[in-house]
Amino acid sequence: MADIKISVLDQAHISRNSNAHQTLLNSAELIKLSDELGFERYWLSEHHNFKQLAGTAPEVLIPYLGTQSKRIRIGSGGIMLPNHSTFKMAENFGLLASMFPGRIDLGIGRAPGGDRLSAHLLNPSNTFSEKDFQNQLIDIQTFLKHEELPDTYHESVKAYPKAEIPPEFWILTSSGGSAEYAAKFGMALSFAHFINPMGGPEVVAQYRDNFKPSDELGDPKVNVGIFGFCSEDENKVNDWITEFDYRMLYIEMGAKGEFPTLEEIKQMKYDRYQQARIAYNRGRFIAGTPDEMQARIMKLANDYSTDEIMIATMADNFEDRKESYKLIAEIMK
Repeated sequence: MADIKISVLDQAHISRNSNAHQTLLNSAELIKLSDELGFERYWLSEHHNFKQLAGTAPEVLIPYLGTQSKRIRIGSGGIMLPNHSTFKMAENFGLLASMFPGRIDLGIGRAPGGDRLSAHLLNPSNTFSEKDFQNQLIDIQTFLKHEELPDTYHESVKAYPKAEIPPEFWILTSSGGSAEYAAKFGMALSFAHFINPMGGPEVVAQYRDNFKPSDELGDPKVNVGIFGFCSEDENKVNDWITEFDYRMLYIEMGAKGEFPTLEEIKQMKYDRYQQARIAYNRGRFIAGTPDEMQARIMKLANDYSTDEIMIATMADNFEDRKESYKLIAEIMK
């Protein structure tokens, strides 16, 4: 397991009877722990119009968490670029890379990170077109590298400050479409298995086959994101799975109303459609005791031929969440 790097995806999930402030304090504590445990990177997601998640602006949270850590890479997983001005994001990440040299990742996604209305309000000019997204990718790279494209505004407009060590570029994908851009532009690829558990290894293989080296990246680079939970207590693992089953249904139903207690969830009966969704969603996570988790991490890494797995752990009990990451760190040794 020493060859497998583990990273953290923090979606800033607000637990029952908690709030955004406490959630962000927990993130500060978790990145300190992740740094001490030797994890590779710590990414923050961008979500909108979803009351259970406090992570609406990775570019705001990154500098706070950067000051709470020493060596771990920190970045966006991701910035949903169609929601934003590429010039402003280039300024933001040039500044972040100047504040934390050699530690900043710019993970870019194409999805809205919420519903279409929210995306429209964030960027009224958003057309959701592939061509516009490709142009944004060219734009943000050009701004960050201070290149000049003839007959464009890049001749006269630059994004300052220019970082001595620019952020590492990553493209996020869950369906495979964006993987084509990662290959075309020579960027690293992060496959969101926690969103789509089907077809990922094939997408990654196609990315590798079509990869064109860039100045920043000479060879294909891949990580895989998945939900996960580890405990030495099998009852806790089973409870986590029970809650996860319902949590995904709750999100798919629009996250309306208060989230029920674990005991209430245990009493629920699911119809055939819900049972089918639960069966599908169980492919989006790995969970188990340390020995079981080690085998599942290894299988996932082998399936994708990757040396980095990024784990997102949602758990209402923060101590259980921390313990899960500690146990995973131990099985890496």
